[in-house]
Amino acid sequence: MSLSRMIARPLIAAGIIYGAQTALRNTEALAPKAAKVTDKVVPAAKRVVPQAGFIPDDPATLVRINAGVQIVAALALATGRAPRLSSTVLTASLVPTTIAGHAFWAESDPAAKQAQTMLFFKNLSMIGGLLVASGDTEGRPGVAWRTKHAGKDARREAKHLAASAKQEARLVRAKSPIG
Repeated sequence: MSLSRMIARPLIAAGIIYGAQTALRNTEALAPKAAKVTDKVVPAAKRVVPQAGFIPDDPATLVRINAGVQIVAALALATGRAPRLSSTVLTASLVPTTIAGHAFWAESDPAAKQAQTMLFFKNLSMIGGLLVASGDTEGRPGVAWRTKHAGKDARREAKHLAASAKQEARLVRAKSPIG
């Protein structure tokens, strides 16, 4: 692991862990803000994925679940365990958190609006870093590269086999008494 990855991942994770533990401590205060998003997302999720089983409706429960997911995924990212998966999970959980928690467009007080705007864009920056981390292959070839090269290798091998088959056919015809 490169030095930049070794430093960047824990730094990104630290901010998320701090926010998640704050959410766990203040769940009841955050639940009304979360309800603005969960009241729209939960029914849609139940329609889209009815086989998912029980999806809680209670905003406080969803805040706790989201915070728990963020802590686990951030710890995985910080320690380098499944960094692409954990950063993808963090991105998915940070989007509704940002929309619900930092709705600067709904603020009427200029000072509160400015503070929420700053926090909203801070979270957008974290999402950007997480998107970079979710695509980071650590210098190894990714799935797209491997697929592209496997296709090229298969075409090259097919051409080689076709040429070999033609050569063999010519040799057989040359040796054949009928030929």
